[in-house]
Amino acid sequence: MKKRASFPVASVLCASLLAGALSGCTMAPTYTRPDAPVTTGWPSGEAYKAETAKADQKPLAEVPWREFFVEPRLQKVIELALANNRDLRVAALTIEKTRAQYRIQRADLLPTINGTAGATIQRTPADLSSTGRARVSEQYNVGLGVSNYELDLFGRVQSLKDQALEQYLATEQARNSVQISLVAEVANAWLTLAADRERLKITRETLASQQEYYQIIKHRYDAGITSALDLYQAQTAVDAARVDIARYTTLVAQDENALGLLVGRSVPADLLPTELGSLTAVQELSVGLPSEVLLKRPDILAAEHRLKGANANIGAARAAFFPRIGLSAGFGTASAKLTDLFQPGSVAWNFVPQISVPLFDTGRNIAGLDVSKADRDIAVAQYEKAIQTLSGRWLIPWPSVVLLMSSWLPNSR
Repeated sequence: MKKRASFPVASVLCASLLAGALSGCTMAPTYTRPDAPVTTGWPSGEAYKAETAKADQKPLAEVPWREFFVEPRLQKVIELALANNRDLRVAALTIEKTRAQYRIQRADLLPTINGTAGATIQRTPADLSSTGRARVSEQYNVGLGVSNYELDLFGRVQSLKDQALEQYLATEQARNSVQISLVAEVANAWLTLAADRERLKITRETLASQQEYYQIIKHRYDAGITSALDLYQAQTAVDAARVDIARYTTLVAQDENALGLLVGRSVPADLLPTELGSLTAVQELSVGLPSEVLLKRPDILAAEHRLKGANANIGAARAAFFPRIGLSAGFGTASAKLTDLFQPGSVAWNFVPQISVPLFDTGRNIAGLDVSKADRDIAVAQYEKAIQTLSGRWLIPWPSVVLLMSSWLPNSR
């Protein structure tokens, strides 16, 4: 009796070990990174002469944003944005969501063991009882069980787990891409505010000089030295300066609002730029090869992770053509009396293996495989398009190359 009672536990344990041994086997195609559809060299010409990297300088992709944006006030504004921007916060929460989804998919590789306890109390009427008398029957049970565990011999569950992992990694890279864009946008908004404040200052000085000139022309007109046309022209210059002041005052307010939206809170006045002329906000840097920097960008890495996920999904679609083996088992005690539940001889177990073989599905599995291959081809095209799009930006001379920085990540120095 003891030997028979231990049979289901040993069987489930062996099945779990076998599944673990086979968990690394999938039917997904071997992944090969597509060739980049762009040239690997730096373009030549007058516009690119300043872009030649020096031997003693680190590659652009390894330069943290603090070494590029050297203005202390701008650095503090960027820090505020990294801490408070809502888009960046949503991206971080999306990472937590996809990480949890990956953990859910990974859990399917191992059996889920549930503890159960139950009681059945049933009254059988006399006309249905074999004894001709009504009776009440009782049954109590306590045990552990495994329900519908799939023995992943053909890698279906493993492929789904790999797909979920790549989706998580793609989301993580997407968050890094949001951070890089945020750093660049905050710096651009801050410098735009500095430029508009400088224009407003110059316009106010222009208005003061035009008003002085108007007074001179008016005195000359009152003295009969100059004509009314000169007076009207001087008045027009004053009015134009006033219009410019109103326009730049509006632009400065809009710039401040745009910067506050990016930062996620109001920016302290002492961190706002006062003028542009004395600022040294950006450090001049040399760059590396286009292909080297492009392939390190988070948005390119995210596209590649999505491609890997689509490739893994083909393995799950292929495995659907093969049999699925499910295991259900339980081990515990059962008795007709609650007091005898844990007495010797009350051991109960069950072991229910099941195999499902697809015989006729009206082409469902073939269509599923075609869909997974199409998804993989779409992901390849999107990956190549991402490289081509960013390569087009890369060919724009400095300072647009700043958008290709790949070191502005959460752990940057």
